[in-house]
Amino acid sequence: MDYKILIIDDDKELCSLIKQSVGTESIDSDYCYSGIDGLYMLAKNDYHLILLDVMMPGIDGFQTMDKIRKQSSVPILMLTSKNDSMSKVHGLRSGADDYLTKPFDMEELIARIISLIRRYTRFSSADSDSHPLTYKGLTIDFDSRSVTTKNGTFELPPKEFNLLLFCAKNQGRILTKQQIYEEVWGEPYVYDDSNIMAIISRIRKKIEPDSGIRFYIQTVKGIGYRFNKEV
Repeated sequence: MDYKILIIDDDKELCSLIKQSVGTESIDSDYCYSGIDGLYMLAKNDYHLILLDVMMPGIDGFQTMDKIRKQSSVPILMLTSKNDSMSKVHGLRSGADDYLTKPFDMEELIARIISLIRRYTRFSSADSDSHPLTYKGLTIDFDSRSVTTKNGTFELPPKEFNLLLFCAKNQGRILTKQQIYEEVWGEPYVYDDSNIMAIISRIRKKIEPDSGIRFYIQTVKGIGYRFNKEV
């Protein structure tokens, strides 16, 4: 299968370099230099992943991502020159699937792109013939990668859907942070709890019937998380 990505970054030389680099991996790409142009291209084409720079003129990367997430669950890898944890957490909480700080090694970027695309494709295809999972007040649909709650039906971004699906399939079982990370991120676990916590926080805000009660995904202090066996 051929893959195609969209690069949104106001650094013209970097866009050209990334396009050439991913091309060596048989990954096609389009690029543009602003969030507005990126949204226009996304509306006209299908992409397997978006590379999104944070610092851009006009609407920045966070604003652009917010608009993307209202129309698409495509994986988003954010690029930024900011090397601080607050920006990273903000990006992950806002809907990003991964985060890379500039300057970066091009081989690492390509590895992250391929990993994200493969994981998204694997989770999408592995359950394509399965029936939806139904719980009290919650339905998880594999085909549309969406969930249905009392607030309606909506798609979840790849990391959110994959993490929720992994927990739900292991209902009642305590999953360590290492197990979750290695399954959903597809990488060896290197103490990165803020990543997991950010994704789970986003999921809870969307599916929990009461923001003050952890009904579906329960925290097991000092160990990890468990999908409520009573639902």
